[in-house]
Amino acid sequence: MDVTLHLAQDPEADRLLGRSPLAALTGMLLDQQIPMEWAFKGPATIAQRLGADDLDAHEIAAYDPEAFAALLSEKPAVHRYPGSMAGRVQQLCRYLVEHYDGDAEAVWRGVDDGKELLKRLQELPGFGKQKAQIFLALLGKRLGVRPTGWREAAGAYGEEGSFRSVADITGPESLAKVRAHKQEMKAAAKAAKAAKKTGA
Repeated sequence: MDVTLHLAQDPEADRLLGRSPLAALTGMLLDQQIPMEWAFKGPATIAQRLGADDLDAHEIAAYDPEAFAALLSEKPAVHRYPGSMAGRVQQLCRYLVEHYDGDAEAVWRGVDDGKELLKRLQELPGFGKQKAQIFLALLGKRLGVRPTGWREAAGAYGEEGSFRSVADITGPESLAKVRAHKQEMKAAAKAAKAAKKTGA
C-alpha cells in the first residue's frame, strides 16, 4: 500500500495515510463531528507526538490511557473530543492486536469477497455500517483493494463517478464537490424533519 491520498490536504499527513493502513483506519475513525482534513491529519499528528514516523497498534494499545488522552489533547487537539477519541483509537488498536496481531492491513489482505470485507470492517470498534461502507469504497477507489462485489458492498459510496464521501476525493476540486453533496444531504434531512413536524 503506497499511494498518495488527498484527504488531509497536507502533503506529509496524506503520504502517511497512503502508506500506512493503520493511519488510514485511524483517520476514518476520527472522521466525525469535525472537518475531514482535521480528522485525516490526526494520524500524522499522533505519530509525531509519539516520536515515530508511523502508528504502531501494539504501542497505542498498551499506552497508558490518561497519557494517550493527554497526547491527543495537546494544542492543536487531534479532535474536538480528544479524550473520548483517544479511547476509541486505543480500542481500535486493541482489537487489531487481538484479532490481527496488530497488522491493520490484515483486515483486508487476501479477502476476495466484498461482503466479507464489509463484515470485517463493521466488526472494528467505532465502525458502523456507513463508516465501513465509506472505508470499503476508499479501499476500492483509491487503494486498489477490489475484492469481488466490492462496489455493491460499499452501496452508494461505491458508485463510479460519485462525489459522496472521502473515497471520492482526489484533490481540491473533488473535495468541493463532496462538500456540496454533504451540504445538500444535510439540507434535505433538515427539510424532511421539518415536513414531518408540520405533518404530525
